[in-house]
Amino acid sequence: MLLRQLYPKKVIASVYELDWTELSARYAGVIFDIDNTLVPQDAPADDKVIGLFQVIHGLGMKTMLLSNNKEARVKAFADRLETGYLYKAGKPKKGGYLLAMKKMGTVAKDTLFIGDQIFSDVWGANRAGIDSMLTKPIAPSTDEIQVVVKRWFEKPFRKVLHN
Repeated sequence: MLLRQLYPKKVIASVYELDWTELSARYAGVIFDIDNTLVPQDAPADDKVIGLFQVIHGLGMKTMLLSNNKEARVKAFADRLETGYLYKAGKPKKGGYLLAMKKMGTVAKDTLFIGDQIFSDVWGANRAGIDSMLTKPIAPSTDEIQVVVKRWFEKPFRKVLHN
């Protein structure tokens, strides 16, 4: 049971390659991790991610950022995207995911989560009953040391997912 919670519904190369029109027919809201999911670690919101959120919002979907990072980082990023956010979310605990859905007015069955880490992002979303997608990290060379260690433990899971 625990091992099953570590596997995403789908593995993707990038959030920028998804068919958001198709996803908007299935999901009312999407929760995103920030670092190495939307931009490299600690990078500001750029035109590419701002454009993505404009498309998603234009399709009528609600969005939230869910991060274990500090408020200064998450708020500045969220403000540029005109979206809600939760910082120091405690992923993989499910409380942050549940609160994000409450703020968006969605429920688990119509919410999607996208992140780049198995042991925080995917595991937490799955524990909260949310469909999860695991993306390749944008720039793993920018990872903080604790994430580098987690990625080493993720390798066997990622290998299974790509076979």
